[in-house]
This record gives sequence, structure tokens and C-alpha cells, in this order.
Amino acid sequence: MLARRGTGYPVRKGDAEAPRIVRLTTDSHRPFPERQSEAYLSRDGEVPLGFAWYVFLGGKDNLRRIPAEAHGIALPDEFTYLGDGDILRLSSDRGNITALFIRSVRHHSFLLTERCNHYCLMCSQPPRDVDDDWIMDDIMATIPLIDPTTHEIGFTGGEPTLLGDRLVRLVDQCRALLPKTGVHVLTNGRAFADQAYAAKFAAIRHHDLMFGIPIYSDLADRHDYVVQAQGAFDETIRGILNLKRHRVPVEIRMVIHKQTYERLPDLARFIARNLTFVDQVVFMGLEMTGFTRANLDTLWIDPVNYQTQLAEAVRLLAASRMKVSIYNHQLCITDRSLWPYAKRSISDWKNEYMAECKGCSARSECAGFFSSAKFRHSSHIHAI
Repeated sequence: MLARRGTGYPVRKGDAEAPRIVRLTTDSHRPFPERQSEAYLSRDGEVPLGFAWYVFLGGKDNLRRIPAEAHGIALPDEFTYLGDGDILRLSSDRGNITALFIRSVRHHSFLLTERCNHYCLMCSQPPRDVDDDWIMDDIMATIPLIDPTTHEIGFTGGEPTLLGDRLVRLVDQCRALLPKTGVHVLTNGRAFADQAYAAKFAAIRHHDLMFGIPIYSDLADRHDYVVQAQGAFDETIRGILNLKRHRVPVEIRMVIHKQTYERLPDLARFIARNLTFVDQVVFMGLEMTGFTRANLDTLWIDPVNYQTQLAEAVRLLAASRMKVSIYNHQLCITDRSLWPYAKRSISDWKNEYMAECKGCSARSECAGFFSSAKFRHSSHIHAI
């Protein structure tokens, strides 16, 4: 999962088995049946009875105060951001902590698997061929605990569709337990070339489900090169067609780099002519992590140097009355005509600004940078 991890000081009393996935509460008056699956977050050493876990911020000396048969953990200062409604994976023997869901942030994303059938040149989460079904088990246990007022959650990988019908069940569980929450799934879309699989998601009738699917070129061989998978382009296009045949929302995503920028206008024409029925198109800046660093010479181009191609692509799609957005780009190096399409898209937990941004009048509207951008970013950044 896209989560924050750390280590605390654990203690376990008695032989009772503790839940691994717990929701934090700061309410000492919670009903007793609820307490059995919750963790009480104590900032002052208070220990109300009946909770499965006690999570202390501020010293491991409090651990000896927890009741018999309960479990407790004292967390280091790096976890002071935790609050009511957050969800943790806890270990009572090793003291490992993972913050799975932080209620106060804007962006909520869960990694479903590290396995993938692509090997993208710029992958930010390099795939691993491992048995990681336990991740899905944890997520299925997390969904019932998420605040039902949450605006949207995202699922990513690896490749989520490699989970087959387990992904179908996950989306259905979100529909049932989070009826007001949008669901966004990042996928290469190839599994939906099987029309029966696409139909299963349509049958769920989720009120706000969207699949984000990348297309990196209008040329099949160029797309297949970027994702390092022969035949991927054809299956992806068929997958998009099948999803839209069943009226499932689709977002086309495109990461801009040296291998993709020149044909941006050609890709826009291809989409406008053949896929005008998709729900939105997103052009994305490069994230300096994962395989990107290893392939930097193959991928890096200063965003200043592709503004002409990007502006033409956006103009073509907008003229076709398609919804277009630009993610992960800084306003100071983005053509002024593109500002209405630029979004603050970077997850708040990995969003930063450079020293050059100090005093910028457009900072509050700017996407800023991935924290990894310190490794490489445009040489034209400046305050507006």
C-alpha cells in the first residue's frame, strides 16, 4: 500500500489474538462493542477500558498501564500526525506500524499488488514477481473501517487486474460500504480486452468508478516499447473499447518524456478520432523515482522544451470538447494558455516546493513537485 511505515515499542498482554488492522479513535466514550476492533489513541496516557489496542504518543512508559488481554504500542515522534479515524496495521510482537489511511489528507491510494505484466521505462513502482495476496487481504479488512464521508480512494499497482475477480469483489465492497466515495483504479487496461471481465465491473453499478489507463503513443510499436510489452497497445485499446461499451468511465493517461513528447499532437488526434467517448485525458509530468532514475538519459527532457507539443495536443482535444487536464507541472514553466488545464495533482504526502518558489504569487494554484524532484527538475523554475 502507499503507506507510511515505522517502528514503535510494542507490548502484548495475555494470549488474546489482536486485530492487525485497526481504526484509531480519540473518543474515550465509544460504545464497548466498537472498542473491540479499535485502537485508542492516547496523547496524555489515558487508558479507558475495553479497547483492543492502545496507541501511545509520548513515551513507552505508558505501556505498562494497559489492561490485561489488551495490546499496546508506543510510537515515535514521526507519528504525531495520527488522529481520529486513521487506520493502522499493527504488530504486537515486532512493533511494526503502517499507516494505511490518514483521514485528514486529500489523497488516499492503496497499492494492491507489486506484480505487473508491464515493465514501463518510467515505472515509479518497479514490479516484483512475488506472492503478495496478503496485501489484498489487508485492504479488504481496511475498507469497512474507512470514514464513509471520504471523497475518493485510489487503487494502483503493479497491475490491479492481475487479481482477477478479487478486484471485482473489492470494487463491489467499496460500493456497499462507501456509497459516497469515488473509486479510481490505475491499470494498463489489457485485461478488459476480455469483454466478460469488463462487464463484471459494469454489473457492480458503482456510482463513481473510473479506470485510469495509459496510452503513450498513437503508434503501437512506440507504446509497446515504453511499456516493454509486445502487443500491449492492441489489448489496451480493445480494453478501453470494452469498458466504454459497458458504460464504465475511462480516463486516458499519458506520461510525457523524451520517448513520448514529439507525438503528443498525433496522439491527441488519434484519441479525438477514435476514443472521443472517453471521460477525460490527462497529460502527466515525469516522477523522478523507480525506473526513471535508471533510464534517465532515455527519458529526461526539460518540460520547457515540450510546451509547443503539449499546447497543440491540449488545443486539439479541447476543440473536440473533451475534458483535458495537466498533472505534475509547475505553472512557471507551463505555457500560459495551458494554465486553465493544470491541476494540483501531486499527493499531499509527497508534495514539495523548491527554494526558487519562495514568494511566488501562483504557489497556491501550482502543482508543486514530487519530493523526488530534488534529483532532477527543470532549470527554468522561478517565482511568478
